[in-house]
Amino acid sequence: MAYKINPESCVNCGACEPACPVTAISEQDGKRVIDASKCIDCGACAGTCPVSAIAA
Repeated sequence: MAYKINPESCVNCGACEPACPVTAISEQDGKRVIDASKCIDCGACAGTCPVSAIAA
């Protein structure tokens, strides 16, 4: 199951995007989103989020 970013908590800092080894994270409408078809469930993004907006 792919990780998801809570749009209510995301502050769009961008810390998660470079942490993703498969470039599954992008910006849409002022928030970061994870492409579930690319996500490999590694959790690297969740570990870099300063507001804990990313979870499995």
